[in-house]
Amino acid sequence: MDCKDRVKIDLHIHTNASDGTFSPADVISTARKLKLGAIAITDHDTLEGSKEAQQLGIPPSMGFLTGVEISASPPPSATSFTSSLHILGYGLDLDNVELNQTLAILQQARKNRNPGILARLRQLGLPVALEEVQQVVGDGQIGRPHIARVMVNKGYVRNINDAFDHYLSHGKPAYVEKYRISCRKAIEMILGAGGVPVLAHPYLLDLPDHDRLEGLVRELGEMGMQGIEVYYPEHPVEFIAQYERLAHKHHLLMTGGTDFHGGLIPQVQMGIGTGNFHVPYRLYEKLLERLNVRTTATPV
Repeated sequence: MDCKDRVKIDLHIHTNASDGTFSPADVISTARKLKLGAIAITDHDTLEGSKEAQQLGIPPSMGFLTGVEISASPPPSATSFTSSLHILGYGLDLDNVELNQTLAILQQARKNRNPGILARLRQLGLPVALEEVQQVVGDGQIGRPHIARVMVNKGYVRNINDAFDHYLSHGKPAYVEKYRISCRKAIEMILGAGGVPVLAHPYLLDLPDHDRLEGLVRELGEMGMQGIEVYYPEHPVEFIAQYERLAHKHHLLMTGGTDFHGGLIPQVQMGIGTGNFHVPYRLYEKLLERLNVRTTATPV
């Protein structure tokens, strides 16, 4: 094994700019303490976390990629699921006008969705006030995980997963649809901003049938998708092997990250997931090659 591959990286991190609890400064500080070789901030439908991190400055020993995670609608051919596809974008031009304008629309759609969710919870006898959620969020953008946290605090559910499993997930009684752009549009926007589009956590799509997943990967690849998030804390070992084969077969990059949300999902820690998670450093280097970026960072 290359000695660099002993260095941990995390290319899927959320801040309080979306639905994490750590500020960009907290993320940088924690990543530095953990001696992570490279990180990417991939907030939901916003670049604000990446922008703030760049303004703060990245330690010279740590690589950094700007990023985003866009919730997109699946292609019409994907009739087996009706929820979102999550498309990660890496190495983005943070000043790209089209990307910023579209993300602003998606952020407003998220904001407009929240009163509907709270109204449905109230009808179910589980009242949650917007002010209660705002206290959890602080200056960040309210999302379903924050509503779930208040539900836990009020004793309505045991934990955040319980809130989603019984109330907040697609098809559950408090779920409210929101506007999404098409996966084609998400991929085109990321490419237009100079970035690399990657399919996030394929296991969560609940497509265990290999042929259906490969068909989706092939279709997204024809749209311009360039990678698959192979390494993810919830990916079983046998599925990781399947995603590696898919990536090699379709000439796609492999990425990985913890999907870190700070205190909202405390069992998932930055860089290590639930304890033994590891993303090879060479995947970060491959992303840099695709982006044609040179780095001076020297992992410790």
